[in-house]
Amino acid sequence: MSKLDLLNPTNSTVIFIDFQPQMTFGVASIDRQTLMNNVILLAKAARIFRVPTILTTVETKSFSGNMWPQLLDIFPDNDIIERSSMNSWDDPKFVEAVQAAGRSKLIMAALWTEVCLAYPTLDAMKAGYEVYAVEDASGGTSVVAHNAAMRRIEQAGAVPMTALQVLLEYQRTWARKETYDDVIAAVKEHGGAYGQGVEYAYTMVHG
Repeated sequence: MSKLDLLNPTNSTVIFIDFQPQMTFGVASIDRQTLMNNVILLAKAARIFRVPTILTTVETKSFSGNMWPQLLDIFPDNDIIERSSMNSWDDPKFVEAVQAAGRSKLIMAALWTEVCLAYPTLDAMKAGYEVYAVEDASGGTSVVAHNAAMRRIEQAGAVPMTALQVLLEYQRTWARKETYDDVIAAVKEHGGAYGQGVEYAYTMVHG
């Protein structure tokens, strides 16, 4: 595989790391409602295209709280990998889940960028995986912390992405009718100005 190859539903795995209340409280790099919107858009992209998805949490009972219920609603049948380590890659269950998915491209979003995204990104790349970091679905404890972490992993070879970019890269062509309606619905609900443009085209232009 190559970073020049576009993402598709058969070459990638989507990973959500530590989307929990205590971690959310600490986010100061992005508006937290915007963050949640982007995370849910990414989750819907994974569900629509049936991409293997890994959910993991850290110290749920003692510190961080349960994973966001909005994510669990999208993936009700997924097991959640509970960890004590800040670095997901230090947990054998997490690494086994990545290996079991059998995909070389890992699409990661995490709280916080400077810890829970940066650490496993570096280790996954060292292990031979390509990592695509979803920048607008991850948050750091400050703008400086988030940006420094993104620069660190980009310099190491990670590829920055956005949630909408992942969705549209999976869809690729509007001739893909089996996912068209679900993609349009996700865009209208979570796509901001783009979603409003789609809504306007449907109602005012196409009737």
